[in-house]
Amino acid sequence: MAKKSGRKISNSSFVLFDVFYDDGSRSSNRKVPASELGGLDGDKPAEAYLEAQDREIAERSGRPKPTIESVKRSGAK
Repeated sequence: MAKKSGRKISNSSFVLFDVFYDDGSRSSNRKVPASELGGLDGDKPAEAYLEAQDREIAERSGRPKPTIESVKRSGAK
């Protein structure tokens, strides 16, 4: 029997965000690739990335998602 390599997949390639919508709902721990963030814009590109995800989800489900009000890193105070 083959032995497991013992390697764990690292989550360091993703950053988790909490998304707050204008209707008062919240979506927690949404993954954004770390490569999308940084530079002079900081976490601002995360909102555009999550909006694109929401549009794709809405197209597939046929149900519109509310508008994103704000985005905050998960666990940030």
